[in-house]
Amino acid sequence: MAGRAGAAARRPARRPGAPRGRVPAPDRHRRRRGRVVRALAAQTAAELRLTLRRGESVLLTLAIPVGLLAFFSVVHVLPLPAGVHRPVQFLAPGILALAVMSTAMVSLGIATGFERQYLVLKRLGATPLGRPTLLAAKTLAILAVEVVQVVVLVGVALALGWSPGGDPAAAFGAVILATAAFAGLGLAMAGALRAEVTLAAANGLYLILLLIGGMVFPLSHLPGALADVARALPSAALSGALHATLTGGGPGGGAESWIVLAAWAVAAPVVAALTFRWE
Repeated sequence: MAGRAGAAARRPARRPGAPRGRVPAPDRHRRRRGRVVRALAAQTAAELRLTLRRGESVLLTLAIPVGLLAFFSVVHVLPLPAGVHRPVQFLAPGILALAVMSTAMVSLGIATGFERQYLVLKRLGATPLGRPTLLAAKTLAILAVEVVQVVVLVGVALALGWSPGGDPAAAFGAVILATAAFAGLGLAMAGALRAEVTLAAANGLYLILLLIGGMVFPLSHLPGALADVARALPSAALSGALHATLTGGGPGGGAESWIVLAAWAVAAPVVAALTFRWE
């Protein structure tokens, strides 16, 4: 009897059982968070694999920006802003802006448009993954692709003689704002238009913003009215902000660029959220 009493005294006290056989609340929350994190990681990996399998996405996000940067840095046919003597010094920040736009707006918009048309979004949204986690996975996939783009483009630009300066941390902030703005535009098109129309609209807008966004042509060489319109667009705002933060100053890199970029980063996702249809 004394041995049993001693063993019982050494045995740790049991936690009170939850009513109706439920798992205690802290454990439930911990397990739920773990499931969400695992689902987010799995869906992000799936989004990245799908992006790499689409040849047009690789062409748009890497081949075109690298080709434009290399060609126009070597072949001096583009006008340069005042005070800039080497094309790569002007082109490198602009092509980085182009890469962000191609990934966050065009690639995301087209892929999401066809996923919506084929009811992929509807099916995924009805699974335990959930719509918020799905959108978060798409966002993380975009950021991962942008990291690869920056590494590749900066390496090519340095090899071509680019001399960066300024504040890379501020440039990172500009890229985050621009990603939100361009992703909002891409999702707004994908959620309101048919997939084929989204394909045409995204590529058309890409070409327009490339030409008047200060990425390959300085805004100072555009007609006055067209330059004023361009300065209100997210492409010119990002290009100006990157010129200012990566070259220690540049065309269109004042506070106006940051205000325009922040406004688009708020307005475009709001419009996308209000107009997006999942099927």
